[in-house]
Amino acid sequence: MENRSFQYDKSEIAWCPGCGNFAIRKALIAALEELALEPTKTVLVSGIGQAAKLPHYVNAHVFNGLHGRALPPATAIKASNPELTVIAVGGDGDMYGEGGNHLLHAIRRNPDITLLVHDNMIYGLTKGQASPTTMTGMVTPVQVFGVAAKPLNPLALAIAMGAPFVARASAADIEQTKETIKQAIGFPGFALVDIFQPCISFNKLNTFQWFKEHTYYLEAGHDPADPVKAFARALEAEKLPLGVFFKSPARATFEANLAVYKLNKDPLFKRSRSMESVREFMKKNYS
Repeated sequence: MENRSFQYDKSEIAWCPGCGNFAIRKALIAALEELALEPTKTVLVSGIGQAAKLPHYVNAHVFNGLHGRALPPATAIKASNPELTVIAVGGDGDMYGEGGNHLLHAIRRNPDITLLVHDNMIYGLTKGQASPTTMTGMVTPVQVFGVAAKPLNPLALAIAMGAPFVARASAADIEQTKETIKQAIGFPGFALVDIFQPCISFNKLNTFQWFKEHTYYLEAGHDPADPVKAFARALEAEKLPLGVFFKSPARATFEANLAVYKLNKDPLFKRSRSMESVREFMKKNYS
């Protein structure tokens, strides 16, 4: 009988005790299992960083690539086999810093993948320098006079770019994070979930207590279909809303728009291949 559990306990988890990443891992595994997905048809894609280690601790297929480069292979994996559930995972530095340009183009292309960003407002793997979401004025080992730059607002950016599903969760609330992840995975298009996750070692400002005092849930009457209202809520800074900010009607995904699937819906790996045709093509076009 096939193992449908996403639990993976065969390796030691290399996170600091008390790290918010543990809660995100727990929420993700619970979401995958409640959705009755199959580990053999699920792919977790990551780059480099503490958050990017998460796929190593889940029983599923894994592609671990370069720093900030999780979204291109995630897009390619989904395009080559649309039958797979593809989830990209990384930190705020990985996805919004090194990978910021890829985020913009993933939103434009709209592949049917979910992006989970562990947002602890610091670079955790490289010991505490400012990330794109670090608050202005925060002192770090690198920014010794305080961060001068304005922090990136990933939700406002994503909504402005036309991302079809935009949400924010908190590692302090595993149950709600799980439910938000389930919605994101079930959405037919690109889905961003920014997850507040305290770094207990290198960010002494944005702690579990800080997030508890500075966040609240969007009210039940919030309309996620209205991009203008969603954008306005994303700009709130005194207290930071949690929940699904924006959810648009489904539109054609990147892989659905590919010519290779117009007449044949079979994933590429299921199709017969002719090496002779490849040789003829190469000879005709490149000799």
